[in-house]
Amino acid sequence: MRLGVVDVGSNTVHLLVVDAHSGAQPLPASSHKMELRLSEHVSDAGDIARSGQDALSCFVTECLGVAEDQGVEELMAFATSAIREAPNGEEVLTRVRQDTGVALEVLSGEEEARLTFLAARRWFGWSSGTLLVVDIGGGSLELAAGMDEDPDAAVSLPLGAGRLTRDLLHGDPPDPEAVRAARRDIRMRLAGAVRPLAKAGAPDRAVGTSKTMRSLARVTGAAPSSDGPYAARRLERAALADVVRRLGSMSVSRRRTLPGVSAGRAPQLLAGALVAEAAMDLLEVDSLDICPWALREGVILRRLDTLR
Repeated sequence: MRLGVVDVGSNTVHLLVVDAHSGAQPLPASSHKMELRLSEHVSDAGDIARSGQDALSCFVTECLGVAEDQGVEELMAFATSAIREAPNGEEVLTRVRQDTGVALEVLSGEEEARLTFLAARRWFGWSSGTLLVVDIGGGSLELAAGMDEDPDAAVSLPLGAGRLTRDLLHGDPPDPEAVRAARRDIRMRLAGAVRPLAKAGAPDRAVGTSKTMRSLARVTGAAPSSDGPYAARRLERAALADVVRRLGSMSVSRRRTLPGVSAGRAPQLLAGALVAEAAMDLLEVDSLDICPWALREGVILRRLDTLR
């Protein structure tokens, strides 16, 4: 069957269309996305502003047209931290449903972590043993670990690259003291949350997912996207430490010249690097294998499992 998934994230709204059957690998057929950055369309009280709501409804309507053109049989739609944490999140959901007929499913942070873990487990397989997954989004950081398809531990923290850039890293480039303060804050918050992951046991394989992770791996020398999803890509902690030092003094315009860094992601790259480095340090991981599958694929796989 042909499935469509609309993913309303903190940075991007993305429609992924796949040809999917129970027991088979979902094959991408079409992709349509917009860097909406809902986390930046917020009021002082944290509400998603009217401009963000208008843009979201408009793009979801556009996604419906693309899905129809692509012959989608079933459309799923979900939202993550930007709407989950907004005080007026229910208002936004109602607005989208009234304007488009689409009922967005709001995933909890733990659900995000578990579904991303499922995607990574299916991608790398049982031979990976105990798996640790690190996923950096725009609004939150998800961590999960375990031996099965459902992780033994799943944690979500408000340490997304977009959120931290907006809240802590002002200036272009930010002041060095602001970078040091952000680094301390990230590590303090993360250190208090990693104990459940340690209880899951030492990982046989550590995995990184998300656009931020892929960009950081590319900056440190990983294969470009043109090499396809099956090219082995890795993010090394030693190389990442050097990238963090370089990014701290780079303007956004200079970051955009780095390999694999899009114009939209460049402003958030330093925050993402600080989170990735902190996670690898505190979890005592020397390298992360980059997984091309993440939350969207986890949602698709969960749906396919119900068809068996």
